[in-house]
Amino acid sequence: MLKTILKGAAVGAAVVGFMASAQAADPVKVGVMLPYTGTYAALGEAITNGMKMAIEDAGGTPGGRAIEYVVVDDESEPGKAPANMEKLVSGANVDMVVGTVHSGVAMGMLKVAREKDAILLIPNAGFNAATGPLCAPNVFRTSFTSWQTAYPMGKAAAHRGYKKVATITWKYGFGEESVEAFKEGFEAAGGEVVEEITLPFPDVEFQAQLTRLAQIKPDAVFAFFAGGGAVKFVKDYAAAGLSKDIPLIGSGFLTDGTLAAQGAAAEGIMTTLHYADTLDNPTNRKFREAYKAEFGKDADIYAVQGYDTGLVIAAALEATKGDTSDRQALLAAIRGVTVNSPRGRWTFSPAQNPVQDIYLRQVKDGRNVMVGVAAEKLADPARGCKMM
Repeated sequence: MLKTILKGAAVGAAVVGFMASAQAADPVKVGVMLPYTGTYAALGEAITNGMKMAIEDAGGTPGGRAIEYVVVDDESEPGKAPANMEKLVSGANVDMVVGTVHSGVAMGMLKVAREKDAILLIPNAGFNAATGPLCAPNVFRTSFTSWQTAYPMGKAAAHRGYKKVATITWKYGFGEESVEAFKEGFEAAGGEVVEEITLPFPDVEFQAQLTRLAQIKPDAVFAFFAGGGAVKFVKDYAAAGLSKDIPLIGSGFLTDGTLAAQGAAAEGIMTTLHYADTLDNPTNRKFREAYKAEFGKDADIYAVQGYDTGLVIAAALEATKGDTSDRQALLAAIRGVTVNSPRGRWTFSPAQNPVQDIYLRQVKDGRNVMVGVAAEKLADPARGCKMM
């Protein structure tokens, strides 16, 4: 009887060993759903570059497993998001998905991730709901929330003596949430938002709005735009002569990844963000040097967020020895990561959003220079998250 039991145990161990070896021989499949065309194409490229660099920095085979990227261009089209996500999760059977930039697209991805219990790592889209009322154990964000990046600018603006501020953004989720967060911080510090101006996404014809701002004459203008829209707005704002008398402020996307194209028009703009080009830490110095050498351009926040996403993936695979079959162990490994990032060390909050420093930056000589810390170890309030 004992021999029979031992024989059965040996067979079972052999089967488990064979399964582990077979899995180790296969690559980890990472779905990558980002914009590679349209307004946010440069952002998608930077995130991808950073993520792949981090995996290579980790040796290329974290946990003994190679990485296979299954890439989809989401085109910043929210209507296509659920079908594209289904292709990755059910069609390609990926182990996890990384995406995306546009909050509307990310919302469609999140819906499928929750339905299919798919692991989703959000490397940019900052809409509050992802780690707020729609938070889930399988959804992580390696970037920020709209509240987290804009709320501190409200306090900073008030501390600079601005009493009356006008806001301008595209009329879509992230832009409107950013304005609300700025307004919350600004009003809490005694300021007043005198007018909120919006225009349809991705409209970049700003003449009517700039004329209105000239008429209002606020103490400052808070703007949320990103990518090509940010380039156009900043240049048009300066060309209209507004920057001489009405300071332009915003969350950091206004000047991140856009400075080369904005040129002198961006000089002096103040923003808040979880990264600054000039952060003085060894990881940032090494990262920026390596990124410039490999891709021929300066790193920006999108490259940093991609890099951090790659670091999270690599650390989780190392912690699980490359075993992606035990989902709970993999989720726990992701949840427990401490990221030694170019932006500074950060960890995941209970809602699985970064707890991180937010920096006050000013554009000087074509760089986002840190001039202070607007908020230390800031955690998004994650309003509505049931995991809190």
